[in-house]
Amino acid sequence: MTFAALTSALVVRKGGAVDWRHFTLPSILYLNTVILLTSSVTLEISRRRVAAFMGGPQSLATNPARWLYATLSLGLLFLVGQYLAWQQLSAQGLYLSTNPSSSFFYVFTALHAVHLLGGLYAMVRVIRKLNAHVLRRVTLDATAHYWHFMDVLWIYLLVLLWMKL
Repeated sequence: MTFAALTSALVVRKGGAVDWRHFTLPSILYLNTVILLTSSVTLEISRRRVAAFMGGPQSLATNPARWLYATLSLGLLFLVGQYLAWQQLSAQGLYLSTNPSSSFFYVFTALHAVHLLGGLYAMVRVIRKLNAHVLRRVTLDATAHYWHFMDVLWIYLLVLLWMKL
């Protein structure tokens, strides 16, 4: 709902703005999109291997934890990419308070990053439970649904920012 409200605010604010300054999105955002989508693939590989791991002999070949670590690493890499995008904008003289368009960019991407941090926390929790052999399938599924929602939300935000900024 927060992102829906902010989208509405962006549309209304841009509609009546004489101070709106269009700018090109940092190109690293497109690489970030690939990174985030790849993290969902690694998470799905892990989800498919959890049942076999929990029910059968544990071996490195079937251990889904390595795929969860890959997902976690890709999520962290995405956040580094977001930081680099902010660095690129600040190098162009675009800050949070420069103009309304840059303000919306920083707010949208920072809020998404905060939500992604929540997903990373959940991923660490899932890894710990898996390694302790107390992971319930529903915990992994809930974390995966949240993570995939972050992907969908990111694609929405990227398209919105590309069209409106």
